[in-house]
Amino acid sequence: MKIGFIGLGLMGRPMAAHLIDAGHDLYINRVKPVSEFLVEKGATTCDTPKAVAEATDIIITIVPDTPDVEAVLFGENGVADGLSEGKMVIDMSSISPVETKAFAERIAAKGCGYLDAPVSGGEVGAKNAALTIMVGGSDADFERGRPLFEAMGKTITHVGPVGDGQTAKVANQIIVGLTIEAVAEGLLFAKKAGADPAKVREALMGGFAGSTIMKVHGERMIERTFDPGFRIRLHRKDMALAVNAARDIGLALPNAAATEQLMNAAIARGDGDKDHSALIRTLEALAGL
Repeated sequence: MKIGFIGLGLMGRPMAAHLIDAGHDLYINRVKPVSEFLVEKGATTCDTPKAVAEATDIIITIVPDTPDVEAVLFGENGVADGLSEGKMVIDMSSISPVETKAFAERIAAKGCGYLDAPVSGGEVGAKNAALTIMVGGSDADFERGRPLFEAMGKTITHVGPVGDGQTAKVANQIIVGLTIEAVAEGLLFAKKAGADPAKVREALMGGFAGSTIMKVHGERMIERTFDPGFRIRLHRKDMALAVNAARDIGLALPNAAATEQLMNAAIARGDGDKDHSALIRTLEALAGL
């Protein structure tokens, strides 16, 4: 298939590469030096998102935030300007479920399909084509997009209609954010109490406290390896989506709100571009360590 791919960031680059490896003709935009390898693999460059949409049948976007998706889709020379009936947009960004539904309506008015398909798994999952992909949209559009998802991910779930993919991702980010914070508190407690955090983590991995986050992010906290797999700045954006959506539907999420504030503090300290496991640094600062 002829596939457009817009958003060649930390996650997008390996995802785009997997689509080329799966035999698809890829058309890309905003190619920086770090993305040149995609051109060497056979991707075609386009000057604008509009040109990407004109040249392809399905257009994938994965950009940082809701306003970025809106700009790519509906800004000057945006994707919407290049659409014709029968094409489809797949947004794999993590954005507002409410705005997602509005974007889908505008795309549907052009006779085109729309899927929201945010991902989880971080840079490692993207590189290994092992992402978890949560999809919202019609059954027909999902089946049309499934081969692309299978080239990029391992666990692919059609959650429901448009917007449900984003809702699932917000739920995911609540759980991940709170669990990272809990692991950080536990390891910090161990250190402050005089125990070896590495040994404590080893012990906890054998019980109910064991988890992927304890395994991966706990190790990062102990080894002090905070190169971003997923930046605190982006996770804070997702926690804000959760808190704001909860307010709109009259739901209390007290621990999500507290973790959002802790992430705000981490960003204020200059850690916004570190991996979200670096949240432990802010807790350490509060503890005087």
